[in-house]
Amino acid sequence: MTPFPQSLFPSGYQLIPGLREVYELHLAWLEVKALEDKRLVDQAAYFWSIEGRPTRHFLTCIGETLKLPDYSSSRLKSFFATNNFRTGYATHGLFPYRGKFHPQMIRGILNMLGVGPGDIVLDPMMGSGTVPIEASLLGIQSIGIDISPFCVFMTDVKASGLTMSLNRVEGALKNIESTFSYFTRQYGLADRGRHEEASTDDEMARIMEEGEQYIVSGRRFRDQYTAETYALLLLAFLDAMGYAQRSQRKAPIELFRGILDRYLHCCMKFQTVSHAQGFDLGDVSAKHGDARSMDIPSESVDAILFSPPYSFAIDYAENDAFHLAALGVDRSQLEAQMIGLRGGRKLSDKYACYVEDMRSVLGECFRVLRQGRYCVIVVGTNNNQLSNVLKTPAHEVTGLNEILRSESEAVGFSFSIEIPRSIKGMANTMREEFIIFLQKE
Repeated sequence: MTPFPQSLFPSGYQLIPGLREVYELHLAWLEVKALEDKRLVDQAAYFWSIEGRPTRHFLTCIGETLKLPDYSSSRLKSFFATNNFRTGYATHGLFPYRGKFHPQMIRGILNMLGVGPGDIVLDPMMGSGTVPIEASLLGIQSIGIDISPFCVFMTDVKASGLTMSLNRVEGALKNIESTFSYFTRQYGLADRGRHEEASTDDEMARIMEEGEQYIVSGRRFRDQYTAETYALLLLAFLDAMGYAQRSQRKAPIELFRGILDRYLHCCMKFQTVSHAQGFDLGDVSAKHGDARSMDIPSESVDAILFSPPYSFAIDYAENDAFHLAALGVDRSQLEAQMIGLRGGRKLSDKYACYVEDMRSVLGECFRVLRQGRYCVIVVGTNNNQLSNVLKTPAHEVTGLNEILRSESEAVGFSFSIEIPRSIKGMANTMREEFIIFLQKE
C-alpha cells in the first residue's frame, strides 16, 4: 500500500522529502494538473523526480545549498537542513530579509498559474526579490517594483549573482581585512565595536571606488563586472551589519567573513548546476516605483504575485535604517510614503491609510493585468495587533485577507480560491497566511 501523502499522486511522481504541510500538497496537486511531464521535470517545486527523471529543483537544492558559518546557532543550522528545498537555494539565500516567503511556494504558485517562457510576471511590492528571482529560474521575464531603494538594490544583486563572474569576489574574501576596512571607512559600523584599519591593495581600491560611484549614485554602469562585484560585497557588508545589531557573539569582521563566504558559495553552487543543466534564465527588471501608480502599460502582464505589508506589523524603514543610510536614502521621507507606515503616529490612522492604499494598489494590478489572467496575494492577518488598535475582540476583527478580497472584488477582480498556511513561531502576532487567487475575467 502506498503511504499518504504519496498516494495522492501517480506512482512515477516522487514528492520532495519531508513534504507534509497541507498547503504544499495542495500546490503540488495543482502543479500536476497544470503541467505536463516535461514541464514538471524543468519547473516542479514539490517533486524530486518524474517517471525516474530528477527535477531541476531537486538538482538545484541537493547537497550543501546554503553554507552557514561555524558560529551559526544549532537552531539556524537545523532550519536550513530541514528546509533546503523550501528556501535558501540559488541566490535566495543572500540576505535574510524580514517577512520574505518561501521561494518553493512561489515556484508552485507560478506553476499552477501556467506561466512560462515568453510570459511576464509582475511583483508590485517585491521586497527581497523572491518572485523575480524564482521567475528567472523558470525562464520567465519579470518586473519587480518597490518603493524602497534598498529592496531594488537587493533584488539586482540577487539577479546578477545568478550569472556574474565571481573571481573578484573570491579575491575580496581572501583579502577580507582590507575589504572590511574599506566599507567601514565608507559607511561606519552598525554597532558599538571598534576595528583596526587595514591598507587596501591598488586593484581592490579601484574596484571599490568605481563600484561605489556607479552603484550608490545610481549612475549607468560603465564596467558591469566591477559594479556587480562591488554590489555583492556591499550587500554582504550590510547583511553583516544587520547581524551585528542583533547579536554581539562575534566581531563584525568575522560576521562579514562568514556571510561573504556564504554568498560566494550560494552563487558558485547555482552557477555550477545552471551550466550543467542548461538553465535559460528569464530577465529580471527591478524598478524603483510606487505600487499605487505603476509606470506599466495597461493589460501588459500575464500574472501578478505579491505579498503586501501586513498593515503596520513590521516597520521596514526602521528595520533597514543602516542599509538605507548607506545608499543615501532619506529614511523619514521614505517612511512617509510607505504603505503600512504612513498616516501619522496613531496606529488607527496608519491602518485606515493602509486600507486606502491597498485599494489603489489593487486597482493598478487590475489595470496592468491581461484579461483572463490571475493576481495572487499572500497575506497574513495580525488580528491581535489590530484588536488593540480597533478596540475590538480579536475574534471579531476582520482579517486582512477578507479586507483585500473585498477590495479586490470592488475594483473588478473575481475571487477564485484561497489556500491557508500556518505560520510557525509567530502565534502571538499571527497564526495563518492566506494565498488568495483573483482572476481578471
